[in-house]
Amino acid sequence: MTGSTSGTAPGTAALTGSAAPCWVNLMTRDLESAQEFYGPVMGWTFRPGKLGQEFSVARRGDVPVAGIGAVATAFRVAVAWTPYFAVQNADVAASRIRERSGTVAVGPLGLGKGRGALAADRDGAGFGIWERTEPATSPPAPDGHAHAWLRLHTRSAFDAAIFYGEVLEWASGRPGSCEVEYAKDEVIVRCDGRQLARISSGAVEAAPDPLVRPHWQVNFPVTDVDDAVETARKHGGSLVEELSRGEGREATLIDPDGGLFTLTDGHDATAAGPV
Repeated sequence: MTGSTSGTAPGTAALTGSAAPCWVNLMTRDLESAQEFYGPVMGWTFRPGKLGQEFSVARRGDVPVAGIGAVATAFRVAVAWTPYFAVQNADVAASRIRERSGTVAVGPLGLGKGRGALAADRDGAGFGIWERTEPATSPPAPDGHAHAWLRLHTRSAFDAAIFYGEVLEWASGRPGSCEVEYAKDEVIVRCDGRQLARISSGAVEAAPDPLVRPHWQVNFPVTDVDDAVETARKHGGSLVEELSRGEGREATLIDPDGGLFTLTDGHDATAAGPV
């Protein structure tokens, strides 16, 4: 994903259409500890954000790839990776969320070069919306390279696709809008022909296991899954689950502060294209 250099606010999506995923952000409790963990695991470097001393932008080379903010305690939210979706109007999108039994926890308020909000869908999966109000300055992601891709684990993929479709105007026919494709028990979200996210059924709202409850899973491609998992363990992370999907592998881990994330060997990221 491409991003902004002005804090952990979302940035410009590689695909500029409205409602496309445009950023991922970690809400954590301790910024320094998060950087000490994700730096060696992901090969990221960090620059201070302009939103305050509790914010930084993770970079791969010269490209911003994610935001980290030590705001979980202040916002009274769980430590978690959160995807943001670009919208034309943050106030309108927030109203749509509430009208469809979702929750807007924070905002809309000023975030970097735009306005955004933290929300949850009607099954409790957290996500963000963001409206750009100023021109982009960040470089785009290299063609064919994804910094992250998304999977929503939810109670019903069909119901979730309706919720997000109405909130984010998927399949609206408007120029730049994302399209949805139904494939067995999953929904695939595409923008400009590129796969940006998958929605899978089967999550249980009251499950004690956070992997089973509805949630957005942020997947980061790495060159060597085994090496990255070992590095994560050395820096205080824990392996939660390993899976094989088609030709590739993925490993879900928990960082020292409790944030869940997934490492993939890149097969799904390559298919999805840059986001």
